[in-house]
Amino acid sequence: MIELLLEAERARAAGESDRAERLFRLVADGVRGLPVGDALAILKFTPQAAAKPLAKLLRSAVANAEQKGGRVDVDELYVKTLTVDQGPKMRRFLARAMGRAFRVEKKTSHVYVELGTAGGS
Repeated sequence: MIELLLEAERARAAGESDRAERLFRLVADGVRGLPVGDALAILKFTPQAAAKPLAKLLRSAVANAEQKGGRVDVDELYVKTLTVDQGPKMRRFLARAMGRAFRVEKKTSHVYVELGTAGGS
């Protein structure tokens, strides 16, 4: 799911993932505030599994800026904000010894990316 909100010189994209928010935050801290080209290059060579959906979301935000933003120079875009929030948890039960059951929480996350231009807001 991707939502779009465009204003004068910024573009936003939002997405959901089935990975825990703490895994996304490790990767997101490395690309926050960087130019888009540098951020995509870092995500391409980052071994964590959360880098791939984060790169996909970043490319979506760039496409949103190109499509709806009018005269936006893609080379001047940078990652203005990158927020990772906790999503809903899926609760499952795992069978254990002597008839017991342990609860397993499969965590999800919401990721929000906002791009800005270097000369603008």
